Amino acid sequence: MAGEIEQTNWYYKGRCYKLGHDVSHPGGVIPLQLITAREFDPQKLIPQLFAETDPGFHERVQAGDLIVTGRNFGMGPKMNGYIAMQALGLGLICESMPFLAYRAAIGCGLPVMTDCFNVTELCESGDELEVDFRSGLFFNRTRDIRKEYPPLPEALQDIIAVGGNTGWLKRWWQEQQDTPR
Repeated sequence: MAGEIEQTNWYYKGRCYKLGHDVSHPGGVIPLQLITAREFDPQKLIPQLFAETDPGFHERVQAGDLIVTGRNFGMGPKMNGYIAMQALGLGLICESMPFLAYRAAIGCGLPVMTDCFNVTELCESGDELEVDFRSGLFFNRTRDIRKEYPPLPEALQDIIAVGGNTGWLKRWWQEQQDTPR
């Protein structure tokens, strides 16, 4: 079961990787030196994802796994860690995250649900989870706990479906070129 993603990439089934509250992007998600170096290559970012909070994370994680976090996840408007998460095929569920962090995650094409009150109390690292980002369904198979949270807004689903801001802009540009004038 771990590591499965359906074709739509909205319904994830995988292991839980639980983090606490106030995990900052620099240092907590990705080392500061990669942010200041403006490193955006997923292959260089992946080995450093959560290196300071969960050493060896990138070696254990599989596509379809879910990162579950507490309040104020990803403080700082950086995107480097979200690029790595998206490249790995992960999903993100947060009790809360600052607006700029949320915007960065969406812009990278990372499926994310926020405003998931007390989600960290419903799971532990290693639990088998199922999450539907379109409906907001959260199901911990290990503990047989179901909860509905606010789903990813429909307007943002379109951005994620095309791979983030870059994919959306490419599609928009193509539509402009295809429109008769």
